[in-house]
Order: sequence, then C-alpha cells, then structure tokens
Amino acid sequence: MLTLVIQAGGKSKRMGEDKALLPFLGKPLVERIYDTFSGAADETVVITNTPEDYQFLPVPLYSDLIPDRGALGGLYTALKVASHPLIGLIACDLPFASPQLIDYCRQVLMQTGADAVIPSDPGGIQPLHAVYRAAACLPPVKQAIDNDLWRMIDWHKQADVRILSPEQTARHAPHPQTFWNINTPEEFSRAEEIARKMEN
Repeated sequence: MLTLVIQAGGKSKRMGEDKALLPFLGKPLVERIYDTFSGAADETVVITNTPEDYQFLPVPLYSDLIPDRGALGGLYTALKVASHPLIGLIACDLPFASPQLIDYCRQVLMQTGADAVIPSDPGGIQPLHAVYRAAACLPPVKQAIDNDLWRMIDWHKQADVRILSPEQTARHAPHPQTFWNINTPEEFSRAEEIARKMEN
C-alpha cells in the first residue's frame, strides 16, 4: 500500500513565486504531477506551507510539521502523515517525473526488504523521486533533525537504504529529463517546450 506525497513546501526563491502553482501547459505544475501519478498510489497527499492556495486539488494538504527544515523536514512530514506503510516522494518541480520508476523502486523495496530505495543518475542520488518505508525511516530521519543535520543523506547510515545505479535507474526512467527540477523562469519555459513536443 503506497502513499504518494507531492512535496510542494519549497520557497521557490529563484523562480520568484510559487512554481508549483505556475501554469504548465495550461494547468498548475503541481496538478500536472498529480495527474501524472493518478492511479499509481493508494493515496495522494500534498505537503505545502500555503494550503489555502492548493484547495483546487482533491487531496489532503499538510504543512511541514517541523517548519523551516528544508527537504529533510519535508521527508519527515511525509513519513509522519502518510496513511500507508510505503511512501513515494515526488518533488513538485519535476515535470517529467516517472510513475514507472516509482513503481520499480517499490518493487525493489518489497523484494529486498530495504527501508528506502533511491534512484541515481550521473549527478548523484535523487531522494525526491524515491520510495521509503515509513516505520523504518521515521526514527532516523527525526534523529537527524534533532541533531541539527540538514542533508537528505544524513540518516542513511541508520537505515537500509538501497541506491539504484544510474544504469538501473535509466532502464526504468523513460524520459532523459526525469530528474530535471525547474528553478528559474527560463528552465520553466524550456521544460514547457519539451513537454509540448512530447505531447504533440
């Protein structure tokens, strides 16, 4: 049983406004992510610190339980609020995120008994496009936060975290821009161009 958590709690500083709400091919970017993963999970929730702006989504909305702790705080909130034992975490600024890859991560987690399965590419690991076992990951994530640690990897040694190789990841991530997170207006426009060509 999988809860998909769309992480929309970032500050969007380089964009100048909440990028999750910007229209991407005619609909808010966060709605594109929601539609992409429709049917891929037993539950979908959104983490946002401005829930009043996300009322158009037919999903539960949660604010960070520990404010101002960045992506690690968002992961803690995701692990805490999800109704199901497995969590697929997706950043709201990944317009080419892959349900196929999340499903593969879930399969590997179930087959190996791992606590988390995180894809990687030549640039490194992708913890905001990954699957986590809530009960196992929650204590070490909370401990990292209590110890004033900030990086998404700062709890990994306390859990069984499996990292997919770039080769494994690529076999299950059909789009070359699967992990492209868009941070600036220029990147946003370029991503729209790519998506428009894909969908025509």
